[in-house]
Amino acid sequence: QVQLVGSGGGLAQPGGSLRLSCAASGLTAENYAIGWFRQVPGKAREGVSCITNKDGSTYYLESVKGRFTISEDNAKNTVYLQMNSLKPEDTAVYYCGFQRFRAATMKPIFCMPGSYGSWSQGTQVTVAS
Repeated sequence: QVQLVGSGGGLAQPGGSLRLSCAASGLTAENYAIGWFRQVPGKAREGVSCITNKDGSTYYLESVKGRFTISEDNAKNTVYLQMNSLKPEDTAVYYCGFQRFRAATMKPIFCMPGSYGSWSQGTQVTVAS
C-alpha cells in the first residue's frame, strides 16, 4: 500500500520561496503519477502540479506556471514542488496524492484530485508580509 508523507510548508513573504517534499513508500506500480494539490477553506481541492514516472511529463495549474517546478528523485522515491515568486493567493493547505498511471502522458485531465488517493497529511503554506 502506498503511503505519502508531505513536508516543507511554512510561512513565506510575497516573492519568497518554499520547497515541498512528498516521500513515498510502498511504490510497486510500474507506472504512476504523484501530484500536489491545495485547498483553502470553503473551496474544492485543486490540482497544482502532477508528474508521472512513465515519461516524466508534467502538468501545472495555469496560475503557477513559470513559478512552480515539480520534480522527482526516483532514488529517494520523493517528489518535490519548488515554489518561487510566491503570492498571497498561494496560501493553502497542500497535499500530495498518488495514482496508478495508465495513460500515455500527463494531461490536465490526469491531475484532478478525484482520481488520486493515498493522500499525505496536509502541510500549510502561508504567504504573507
